[in-house]
Amino acid sequence: MSDTEIIEQLKQGSELAFKKLVDTHQKLVVNTCYGLLHNREDAEDIAQDVFVEVYRNVKNFRADAKLSTWLYRIAVNRSLNHIRDNKKHKWFRSFEDEVAAKNNELLKVPGAAADEPEYDLENKQRAVMLREAINSLPEKQKVAFTLSKYEELSYQEIAEVMDLSVSSVESLLFRAKKGLQKKLYKCYKKKCI
Repeated sequence: MSDTEIIEQLKQGSELAFKKLVDTHQKLVVNTCYGLLHNREDAEDIAQDVFVEVYRNVKNFRADAKLSTWLYRIAVNRSLNHIRDNKKHKWFRSFEDEVAAKNNELLKVPGAAADEPEYDLENKQRAVMLREAINSLPEKQKVAFTLSKYEELSYQEIAEVMDLSVSSVESLLFRAKKGLQKKLYKCYKKKCI
Protein backbone atom coordinates (compact mmCIF):
# COMPACT_ATOMS: atom_id res chain seq x y z
CA MET A 1 0.00 0.00 0.00
CA SER A 2 1.49 3.35 -1.08
CA ASP A 3 1.44 6.50 1.04
CA THR A 4 -1.22 7.95 -1.25
CA GLU A 5 -3.43 4.88 -0.76
CA ILE A 6 -2.86 5.01 2.99
CA ILE A 7 -3.91 8.67 3.11
CA GLU A 8 -7.02 8.06 0.98
CA GLN A 9 -8.08 5.10 3.12
CA LEU A 10 -7.35 7.04 6.33
CA LYS A 11 -9.65 9.79 5.10
CA GLN A 12 -12.36 7.12 4.91
CA GLY A 13 -11.61 6.00 8.51
CA SER A 14 -9.84 2.72 7.71
CA GLU A 15 -8.25 1.13 10.78
CA LEU A 16 -6.18 -1.14 8.51
CA ALA A 17 -4.72 1.93 6.81
CA PHE A 18 -3.88 3.44 10.20
CA LYS A 19 -2.10 0.22 11.22
CA LYS A 20 -0.16 0.27 7.94
CA LEU A 21 0.76 3.93 8.50
CA VAL A 22 2.11 3.16 11.98
CA ASP A 23 3.92 0.00 10.85
CA THR A 24 5.53 1.83 7.93
CA HIS A 25 6.53 5.07 9.63
CA GLN A 26 6.84 4.31 13.35
CA LYS A 27 10.62 3.94 13.29
CA LEU A 28 11.03 7.26 11.45
CA VAL A 29 8.80 9.12 13.90
CA VAL A 30 10.28 7.57 17.06
CA ASN A 31 13.84 8.18 15.83
CA THR A 32 13.03 11.80 14.98
CA CYS A 33 11.57 12.40 18.42
CA TYR A 34 14.45 10.57 20.07
CA GLY A 35 16.94 12.67 18.11
CA LEU A 36 15.50 15.77 19.76
CA LEU A 37 14.59 14.40 23.19
CA HIS A 38 17.18 11.66 23.73
CA ASN A 39 14.83 9.81 26.00
CA ARG A 40 13.28 6.61 24.61
CA GLU A 41 10.07 6.69 26.69
CA ASP A 42 9.36 10.33 25.87
CA ALA A 43 10.10 9.69 22.19
CA GLU A 44 7.66 6.78 22.09
CA ASP A 45 4.97 8.80 23.88
CA ILE A 46 5.39 11.72 21.49
CA ALA A 47 5.35 9.32 18.52
CA GLN A 48 1.94 8.06 19.65
CA ASP A 49 0.72 11.65 19.81
CA VAL A 50 2.05 12.23 16.29
CA PHE A 51 0.05 9.33 14.87
CA VAL A 52 -3.08 10.40 16.73
CA GLU A 53 -2.67 13.91 15.30
CA VAL A 54 -2.23 12.48 11.79
CA TYR A 55 -5.37 10.37 12.19
CA ARG A 56 -7.38 13.36 13.45
CA ASN A 57 -6.11 15.78 10.79
CA VAL A 58 -5.69 13.53 7.76
CA LYS A 59 -8.60 15.29 6.04
CA ASN A 60 -6.47 18.47 6.03
CA PHE A 61 -3.46 16.77 4.39
CA ARG A 62 -3.06 18.43 0.99
CA ALA A 63 -0.45 16.02 -0.43
CA ASP A 64 1.68 18.93 -1.68
CA ALA A 65 4.45 17.44 0.49
CA LYS A 66 5.41 13.83 1.08
CA LEU A 67 3.76 12.00 3.95
CA SER A 68 7.16 11.50 5.60
CA THR A 69 7.79 15.27 5.51
CA TRP A 70 4.45 15.88 7.22
CA LEU A 71 5.30 13.27 9.84
CA TYR A 72 8.76 14.83 10.42
CA ARG A 73 7.21 18.27 10.83
CA ILE A 74 4.64 17.06 13.36
CA ALA A 75 7.27 15.01 15.23
CA VAL A 76 9.67 17.96 15.45
CA ASN A 77 6.92 20.35 16.60
CA ARG A 78 5.57 17.91 19.18
CA SER A 79 9.08 17.24 20.50
CA LEU A 80 9.86 20.94 20.81
CA ASN A 81 6.54 21.52 22.56
CA HIS A 82 7.34 18.69 24.96
CA ILE A 83 10.68 20.28 25.81
CA ARG A 84 9.07 23.69 26.35
CA ASP A 85 6.24 22.24 28.44
CA ASN A 86 8.58 20.37 30.76
CA LYS A 87 10.82 23.43 31.18
CA LYS A 88 13.61 21.08 32.12
CA HIS A 89 15.46 21.62 28.89
CA LYS A 90 17.35 18.42 29.50
CA TRP A 91 18.22 17.79 25.92
CA PHE A 92 20.21 14.66 25.35
CA ARG A 93 19.69 13.30 28.87
CA SER A 94 21.30 9.97 28.12
CA PHE A 95 23.57 11.55 25.55
CA GLU A 96 26.70 11.21 27.68
CA ASP A 97 26.50 7.42 27.71
CA GLU A 98 25.63 7.21 24.03
CA VAL A 99 28.45 9.46 22.92
CA ALA A 100 30.92 7.55 25.06
CA ALA A 101 29.77 4.26 23.56
CA LYS A 102 29.47 5.41 19.93
CA ASN A 103 32.72 7.36 19.93
CA ASN A 104 34.69 4.90 22.00
CA GLU A 105 37.24 4.31 19.28
CA LEU A 106 37.22 7.87 17.94
CA LEU A 107 37.96 9.40 21.33
CA LYS A 108 40.42 6.75 22.43
CA VAL A 109 43.60 8.21 23.80
CA PRO A 110 46.63 6.37 22.39
CA GLY A 111 47.93 3.94 24.99
CA ALA A 112 44.85 4.28 27.23
CA ALA A 113 42.68 1.27 27.88
CA ALA A 114 38.97 1.85 27.33
CA ASP A 115 38.14 0.32 30.71
CA GLU A 116 40.32 2.74 32.67
CA PRO A 117 38.30 5.05 34.96
CA GLU A 118 40.11 8.18 33.72
CA TYR A 119 39.20 7.31 30.15
CA ASP A 120 35.49 6.88 31.00
CA LEU A 121 35.47 10.12 32.97
CA GLU A 122 37.12 11.99 30.10
CA ASN A 123 34.58 10.64 27.59
CA LYS A 124 31.70 11.64 29.84
CA GLN A 125 33.15 15.11 30.29
CA ARG A 126 33.47 15.49 26.52
CA ALA A 127 29.88 14.37 26.06
CA VAL A 128 28.69 16.87 28.69
CA MET A 129 30.63 19.67 27.01
CA LEU A 130 29.15 18.77 23.61
CA ARG A 131 25.62 18.56 25.06
CA GLU A 132 26.00 21.93 26.76
CA ALA A 133 27.37 23.49 23.59
CA ILE A 134 24.44 22.13 21.54
CA ASN A 135 21.97 23.26 24.22
CA SER A 136 23.37 26.78 24.06
CA LEU A 137 22.50 27.11 20.36
CA PRO A 138 19.39 29.06 19.37
CA GLU A 139 16.38 26.75 18.93
CA LYS A 140 16.26 26.74 15.10
CA GLN A 141 19.98 26.01 14.93
CA LYS A 142 19.55 23.13 17.41
CA VAL A 143 16.73 21.64 15.37
CA ALA A 144 18.57 21.98 12.05
CA PHE A 145 21.78 20.58 13.57
CA THR A 146 19.96 17.63 15.14
CA LEU A 147 18.08 16.78 11.95
CA SER A 148 21.30 17.01 9.96
CA LYS A 149 23.74 15.20 12.23
CA TYR A 150 21.53 12.75 14.11
CA GLU A 151 18.71 12.12 11.64
CA GLU A 152 21.01 12.51 8.62
CA LEU A 153 18.41 14.43 6.61
CA SER A 154 19.43 16.32 3.50
CA TYR A 155 19.26 20.11 3.44
CA GLN A 156 16.16 19.86 1.23
CA GLU A 157 14.43 17.52 3.70
CA ILE A 158 15.32 19.77 6.65
CA ALA A 159 13.95 22.75 4.72
CA GLU A 160 10.66 20.92 4.18
CA VAL A 161 10.41 19.83 7.82
CA MET A 162 11.23 23.29 9.20
CA ASP A 163 9.24 25.08 6.49
CA LEU A 164 12.27 27.12 5.43
CA SER A 165 14.27 27.62 2.25
CA VAL A 166 17.32 25.46 1.61
CA SER A 167 19.54 28.54 1.86
CA SER A 168 18.05 29.30 5.30
CA VAL A 169 18.88 25.76 6.42
CA GLU A 170 22.42 26.12 5.07
CA SER A 171 22.76 29.36 7.01
CA LEU A 172 21.40 27.82 10.22
CA LEU A 173 23.77 24.87 9.97
CA PHE A 174 26.73 27.12 9.17
CA ARG A 175 26.00 29.30 12.20
CA ALA A 176 25.42 26.24 14.41
CA LYS A 177 28.75 24.70 13.39
CA LYS A 178 30.59 27.98 13.89
CA GLY A 179 28.97 28.45 17.29
CA LEU A 180 29.86 24.92 18.36
CA GLN A 181 33.43 25.30 17.11
CA LYS A 182 33.84 28.54 19.02
CA LYS A 183 32.41 27.15 22.27
CA LEU A 184 34.29 23.87 22.11
CA TYR A 185 37.56 25.54 21.06
CA LYS A 186 37.40 27.88 24.05
CA CYS A 187 36.89 24.94 26.36
CA TYR A 188 39.68 22.85 24.87
CA LYS A 189 41.98 25.87 24.88
CA LYS A 190 41.28 26.31 28.60
CA LYS A 191 41.80 22.54 28.99
CA CYS A 192 38.36 21.97 30.50
CA ILE A 193 39.13 18.26 30.57
